[in-house]
Amino acid sequence: MARYVLVTGATSGIGKAIAYAFAENRDHLIITGRRVEKLKEIQADMTAKYGVTVHYYQMDVTQAAEVVTVCEQILAQVPQIDILVNNAGLALGLDKFYESNVSDMVTMLDTNVKGLLYVTRQILPSMVTQNTGHIINIGSTAGIYAYAGAAVYAATKSAVKFLSDGIRIDTIETNIKVTTIQPGIVETDFSQVRFHGDKERAAMVYQGIEALQAEDIAQSVLFVANQPRHVQISDMTIMATQQATGFTIHRD
Repeated sequence: MARYVLVTGATSGIGKAIAYAFAENRDHLIITGRRVEKLKEIQADMTAKYGVTVHYYQMDVTQAAEVVTVCEQILAQVPQIDILVNNAGLALGLDKFYESNVSDMVTMLDTNVKGLLYVTRQILPSMVTQNTGHIINIGSTAGIYAYAGAAVYAATKSAVKFLSDGIRIDTIETNIKVTTIQPGIVETDFSQVRFHGDKERAAMVYQGIEALQAEDIAQSVLFVANQPRHVQISDMTIMATQQATGFTIHRD
């Protein structure tokens, strides 16, 4: 039976790939993001290709009141949310902590941590009522292995891991699953965002290594979501073959 899957930050990169993986799996999608034109394009393309129901909502996860309003609209429109993928997130800058832009730090905290909190807090009660559901949070190997210039980003992704663990404990008496996906180096527009649009600097991140692709992470998420009811994959760490830890990378 087709499930209803809510993906945040679905307009590009890993989030978009995850949404397409579930659509190809013939699940119904609720996609959110800040760029409404991109959401419209994705909705039309998915509907044409896969014949699934796709709802889209413009939503900035950093805005608590907006998240409440949009999540209420979502829950009123669909029977239930079977899977919530908290994907919206970003890194900004790669400077030493004491030289970092404070605004960038706050944006990472607001998006990666508080945004996840806001959305999950609105959706989880309905899962508890239904006694079913799956929360999949997109973390990072940065949440396991800190690296130079990424103190705050690493801290936010570590928070994702521990929030997932805590929510899993708090819902242990239910049939709700909670998973943390921790990708390593993935070639998307992630680095362009980190470097504020500097494409040349972003490209250097992926030179000399066959990096993961967004579709690799999407297929891993789908695998986790398609396990039997009694099987819960709590954590999955995915790295490129020439990556040993967060920034221990061999380049040709």
